[in-house]
Amino acid sequence: MTTLITGAGLVGTGYALEAFRRGERVVFIDPEPREDYLSERLGDGDYVLIRDDVMSLAALMEACGQYKPETILHTASLIGGRAANPIHGGFELNLGGVMNVAEAARLSGVKRVVHMSTWGVYDWSRVGDAPVTESAPLGAGSAYSNSKVCQELIFEAYQKKYGFELVMLRPANVFGVGHFWSGSAGGEKVQTLIESGLRGEVARIPEAQTMNFVYLYGNDMGRAVELAATIDLPENPIFNLGYDVVTSFDELVAAAKTAVPDLQVEIIPGTPPVSRSTPLDVRHAAQGLGWTPQYSMEEAFADYARDLKARM
Repeated sequence: MTTLITGAGLVGTGYALEAFRRGERVVFIDPEPREDYLSERLGDGDYVLIRDDVMSLAALMEACGQYKPETILHTASLIGGRAANPIHGGFELNLGGVMNVAEAARLSGVKRVVHMSTWGVYDWSRVGDAPVTESAPLGAGSAYSNSKVCQELIFEAYQKKYGFELVMLRPANVFGVGHFWSGSAGGEKVQTLIESGLRGEVARIPEAQTMNFVYLYGNDMGRAVELAATIDLPENPIFNLGYDVVTSFDELVAAAKTAVPDLQVEIIPGTPPVSRSTPLDVRHAAQGLGWTPQYSMEEAFADYARDLKARM
């Protein structure tokens, strides 16, 4: 089995590490890959890197023709504020890329597409107080949220017409060793906390990033993608992923300090944070994927710190 992965970041490499354990080859397509990052993350694993873009249907078709993937994992998107800067460019990549991936899957006879969506698809003004299920209202109005909703709808339309298997994952804020080129400010914030603590420096965090939030460790994310790619197609294959609690910034820092006890934090005044008060309901992932987080927040930070320290 071979998987074509669009984007060579934290989620794609997290899945690749799982795939290697099954003896699988993975093929990354990314226009600006951090080859040092891939080498550090994946070591001597069986992977191929194609320096090209999901905006090129021809490149996707060539990759599918040469490597014959049974599965495509689509992770390549602009995240958060990057999707709106400029908004036309964000929509062009986020939507154009999905259309090309769906078309390549159709034309190449790919068996399954695993789409990396986000908990950001939900309209948080209408979710209420109960934990957010996969049937909650969609579309928060931002360029990122609405483009991710559109991605899901495009894939759904292709799947209904052409019949390939489709699994869509809606993770909370994923953290782990990454390069954050695509715009994950939350992931970058967490890495700043750990790196600064390891270096004995003060972590300087923008006020906008001090929100209450829901998180997920990258290793648990990789295992979720592994299940989404390999198990028999589950019923209603759309899944929330994350810890089932909302974590305050103070709680996040306290968890980080269990791994880097000397961590000091300075808040850079600026835009007030926008917090989430409602957790994700992740019971469907437990039932349909057989997935629950294996790392507590403290265990995740300990593992994260070991990983970062080995690279410093």
